[in-house]
Amino acid sequence: MGMLATSWLLIAGLLAATISAAAQRTVLVKDTAVLRTALRSAQPGDTILLAPGEYEGGLYVERLYGEAGKPIIIAAQNRQQPPVIRGGNTGIHLARARYVEMRDLAFVGAKHNGVNIDDGGEFESPAHHIVLKNLTVRDVGPTGNCDGIKLSGVTDFRVEGCVIERWGDGGQGIDMVGCHRGVITDCTLRFVDDKGFGVQAKGGCTQVTVRRCRFEHAGARAMQIGGSTGLQFFRPPLKPGEEHAEARDITVEGCTFVGSLAAVSFVGVDGATVRFNTIYRPLRWAIRILQETREAGFVPCRKGVFTDNLIVFRSDQWFEGGVNIGPATAPQTFTFARNWWYCEDNPQRSKPVLPVLEREGVVGVNPRLRAPERGDLSMAAESPARRVGAHALPPVQSSW
Repeated sequence: MGMLATSWLLIAGLLAATISAAAQRTVLVKDTAVLRTALRSAQPGDTILLAPGEYEGGLYVERLYGEAGKPIIIAAQNRQQPPVIRGGNTGIHLARARYVEMRDLAFVGAKHNGVNIDDGGEFESPAHHIVLKNLTVRDVGPTGNCDGIKLSGVTDFRVEGCVIERWGDGGQGIDMVGCHRGVITDCTLRFVDDKGFGVQAKGGCTQVTVRRCRFEHAGARAMQIGGSTGLQFFRPPLKPGEEHAEARDITVEGCTFVGSLAAVSFVGVDGATVRFNTIYRPLRWAIRILQETREAGFVPCRKGVFTDNLIVFRSDQWFEGGVNIGPATAPQTFTFARNWWYCEDNPQRSKPVLPVLEREGVVGVNPRLRAPERGDLSMAAESPARRVGAHALPPVQSSW
């Protein structure tokens, strides 16, 4: 190749790089009108930065398409002063989004959902590669099935470091319907013990992990694995002749639960693992095993695994031996192993009533929590229970 041809190739490469860099814009917005325009016109690789201040909720965007390696980023200009998106039926609703990240934003006072991301009803084309990081969502509803974060038909997603407080009294802090290959990690959910649920995965959800989250009085069922879904809302759609379940392959690990009527509920599940969690003073049950969807083809709730958890409770807040088993379930298929059970006001009543024999469980031994009255559920140095509970979760390989 001659020198002239080589020079032209170098020039062409530099020009292409310049055009690509120019196409990946950073747009600073300071009011709602400019924000709406920036969202509608965003291209792969763009970053939309919100200046500190308040913006109107009710933001709706269809087909916000980033690309692999070029996500569209919606973020705070100054993460120490998160912009507040206030009100609206929904704070923000992204339909059919791909490769989108939202960071360091606050959504306050939405009527129905704080953040809503879905497939726009196109069940065969899910929204995908969505990242929600360091969001605050609070005061949604306050009545009815209103969610902090609602995900429907979303795959390959990550919800990280978010704080969700006070969602609708019939809703969820984080609600997933037909979602797949997702991680919810290092989030905090706060509400009241008997209203709504904390995190829910239903409608055919698969391969979802909830990791290192803190549930503080996060609804009647803090972690709901499965649920009850209208058949028309399952993603992918149900096929005749196949076995159906509300959820499969769900993992809850390294989480801390304080209060709630039930810490963990398996509802219409076909395989889920709950391991290395700390459950402190549930008001009725540590676990529920239920079946709410009973149409033809649905398997009974089965194959749950509950291992290496620390459960501390009081005798006056402990019903049915800590495990509630509903009809039409298969509790004999569950596995219990190496859990640590302690009744703090009456250690002699520490033994749970389990549907099957537990392997290597510990009953009635004080785990010596550091300062539970102040919300510190870590282990004292001399604790005999260091191998179980949220603090004992082995290192895990992080996802994308």
